[in-house]
Amino acid sequence: MYQENSEILLSFIEFCSVEVGKHLYWTIGNYNIHGQVFIVSWLVISILLIISFVGTRNLARIPSKLQNFMEFILEFLQDIAKNQIGEHHYRSWVPYIATIFLFILGSNWAGALIPWKLINLPEGELAAPTNDINTTVALSLLTSIAYFYAGLNKNGLGYFLRYIEPTPVLLPINILEDFTKPLSLSFRLFGNILADELVVSVFTLLVPILIPLPVMILGLFASSIQALIFSTLSAAYIGEAIEGHGDH
Repeated sequence: MYQENSEILLSFIEFCSVEVGKHLYWTIGNYNIHGQVFIVSWLVISILLIISFVGTRNLARIPSKLQNFMEFILEFLQDIAKNQIGEHHYRSWVPYIATIFLFILGSNWAGALIPWKLINLPEGELAAPTNDINTTVALSLLTSIAYFYAGLNKNGLGYFLRYIEPTPVLLPINILEDFTKPLSLSFRLFGNILADELVVSVFTLLVPILIPLPVMILGLFASSIQALIFSTLSAAYIGEAIEGHGDH
């Protein structure tokens, strides 16, 4: 039995060490991190901060086109949080949902619009941060922490009563559900973005430059949908946790 468990553990470790693509490694202490993820993430965050600063620098009663655009984005993100979390609790969660949506959207579009293949690195290659499973898992775990915090903050320890509802027989399934939520979030986002970049790369190599453009446009649309799905599901999980035992 011990030998079987050891073999299973080793197989799991080998599976976790599987890599997709080439990576630029930075060594910090005893850890190797994917440098290309940080580079593109910092670029995306910088662009978002610049747009936010410029768009809200001179707010006026008669808004400019840029201010109109910023207000439209804010209302859109507020609607996501409001529809999923509820009118009484959504306001405090708008910053989190908006941050998740904008970062994923920016990362996905950075991978779809910028020809990273033309930039040569000493090793590895640049790509969308969401093309790295570590990024999508980290975002999913943030959502898991967020909805646990939301449930405990609203319902206290009574939040855990939901695991034995509607019957204690479902306790293992309800616990398993909390493991499958971050898994489904992370692998859905990672798989779709990876597949999109692979399709565009293959078309670019096989056919002239103008042919992949429709595929790239479709990729932009799919990238936007993935950001919407991730943020909507995150808000839905938080709303479900807030509803909790006490509101049934």
